[in-house]
Amino acid sequence: MGAAWEPGGAGVLALPSGRLIRGRSWRELPPGPLPEFGLFLAARPVAPVEWESRWLRWPDFRLPADPAATADALREAWQRSATERVEVACAGGLGRTGTALACLAVLDGVPPGEAVAYVREHYARRAVETPWQRRFVRRFGGLATKRSPCCRMIRHTTLTRRRGDRSATQ
Repeated sequence: MGAAWEPGGAGVLALPSGRLIRGRSWRELPPGPLPEFGLFLAARPVAPVEWESRWLRWPDFRLPADPAATADALREAWQRSATERVEVACAGGLGRTGTALACLAVLDGVPPGEAVAYVREHYARRAVETPWQRRFVRRFGGLATKRSPCCRMIRHTTLTRRRGDRSATQ
């Protein structure tokens, strides 16, 4: 286990507990130490990296294909961030990455209704790009605990939207 990220380093989000997680675009690796665990959010698998990583199918500007697997991966990233350098990355480092960071903030104790604002203040002001990504964060508390039908509700909304039913997005 290595040292934590440098507070205030490029893309490093300090959670209320003091855990540090780096968000970034996977296109450019910032200078400094390598992560020990990476969570990559993309429609297709990304190129292999030299550190342990996990890929989640998550198309650009959309929601994750499997919300339950996403909750599991985010719980793993949050737990590992207590002792390891953890990063979250998507193509641009804002929408999917910001959404995941906001969910990590919820796991760290930030109320779901305040998590997007927290990430925008402490990570990037344009993080969490779409209304459905913001809604995903608000509902993530129930998904993270596996005690509510949130996962089914999010999945239904996602599948319905894919079929073109706009009423499901309101």
